[in-house]
Amino acid sequence: MDEIVKAALKKWPNVPYSYDWLGLDARGDWYLRDAQTQQAGTFPQVKGSRIVHDKLKEFICRNYEADEHGAWFFQNGPQRVYVVLEAAPWVLGIQAQGDGGFRIETHTGREAGQVTDTWLDEQGRLFLATDIGLGLVRSLDMAVAVDAIETLGWTPQDVAFDTLPQRYGYVLRPVAPAKPAQAAPAT
Repeated sequence: MDEIVKAALKKWPNVPYSYDWLGLDARGDWYLRDAQTQQAGTFPQVKGSRIVHDKLKEFICRNYEADEHGAWFFQNGPQRVYVVLEAAPWVLGIQAQGDGGFRIETHTGREAGQVTDTWLDEQGRLFLATDIGLGLVRSLDMAVAVDAIETLGWTPQDVAFDTLPQRYGYVLRPVAPAKPAQAAPAT
């Protein structure tokens, strides 16, 4: 997390959290979802405005984390902005290396580490369980992923997509906690 973000959290510790304003799609693109977009439909059916500003994307990526419940967020200064995930908390790119190996990197530029499990969902999407958690392989990297499957001996298993969040401890669409009921005034 950026130092400026840590300082803002200390200065303003009680800023309300934000929900449904930021989405991460299956290609690793970030989307801003204003109130009008949210009223038009849920993510990813109605995505919003794709973030194209490089510095803003880098800032989001540096300050992207999960809370204790597996809900992913972007810490925007003092405000926590929860992220709606299309598929998984990580979107993975795979690059072949000159030594015959493969590099797996997240949409945030972080190295994913070792692959422990491989999954194919009912839509034919490839998910990799890695040292840092579950990620969806970008469609643009599927040709290299096939090479990695063959070279490294991965054996993708069939899985129902809707079982992955619970299995790997993440939340696709974080929601604000319910407010406690107000006690009726005494008469």
